[in-house]
Amino acid sequence: MLSRAADNLFWMARYVERAESLARILHAASRMAAIPNIGSSPANEWHSALAAAARADAYFELHEAVTAEQVFQFLAFSEANPASIRNCLRAARTNARAMRTALTIETWEAINGAWLDFDHLWGGAVPLSELNRFIAWVKEVSLRVDGSAYRSMLRHEAYWFSRLGVYIERAETTARILDVKYHVLLPEHEPVGGGLDYFQWSAILRAVSALTAYHWVYRDSIKPWLVADLLILREEMPRSLASCYANISMYLDELASDHGRQGESQRAARRLLAQLRNSDMKEIFQGGLHEFLTDFIAANNRTANAVTEQYLV
Repeated sequence: MLSRAADNLFWMARYVERAESLARILHAASRMAAIPNIGSSPANEWHSALAAAARADAYFELHEAVTAEQVFQFLAFSEANPASIRNCLRAARTNARAMRTALTIETWEAINGAWLDFDHLWGGAVPLSELNRFIAWVKEVSLRVDGSAYRSMLRHEAYWFSRLGVYIERAETTARILDVKYHVLLPEHEPVGGGLDYFQWSAILRAVSALTAYHWVYRDSIKPWLVADLLILREEMPRSLASCYANISMYLDELASDHGRQGESQRAARRLLAQLRNSDMKEIFQGGLHEFLTDFIAANNRTANAVTEQYLV
């Protein structure tokens, strides 16, 4: 497969997953915003969405203050924001169209239909009251694309590169959504582990569709270190960092076997997977959860760069 074709498939999958990621970040912020007296600043939870999406600087180039309406519009619909959900879906469709012959009919129709539906359903002014319906629609689009690829694509290079895009993006998303909690500070009079802290962590679990999984695994009330354990170290949890890297390593091994050689991308993925498998949640919290997640995002970006240099250029 030509590197240009592999690059289109890789980024097609990343852009679809990124659109869902932004929807989940908005979901986490909106649920936290619904909790009374969440902090000293009324914009605290919406600023967290910008920070978690790494779009705060770009936002403040266009807006002076943080409001729920403006953050929703900026992350979901803004043409001026290259990473908005609108622009992610447009880019996914452009990459898919460039590699139309490598996709099955079902996968192409899922991506193309999503873009056509976007303008039809969300082309006008979308009020903040439509946030939850919009988030549900974006997640449904991602499920259709992901499911059609899983159920219909031949297991060869095209599929492996698209899955790499999914899992590299998903790993970063999970880390960033977990980091939302770091950016939403508890008020000084609220204890860690108290009622407000409990509802904030619950919002994180709901944002990644992991609340039921949490209760199945731990059969306990929501505790910060257990939430982090589920979303970082538990490989049976599909959106966890460890699960993402188990899949990244597997698909890179498939490519290595097919190409007859390994490279830096395989080594980078194995290093990060080994680090996750050998990590202890107590040590992670002692060293700082935010610091751990920041280091992980940087390492994940290095893996993505290694994939690009080895296969996509």
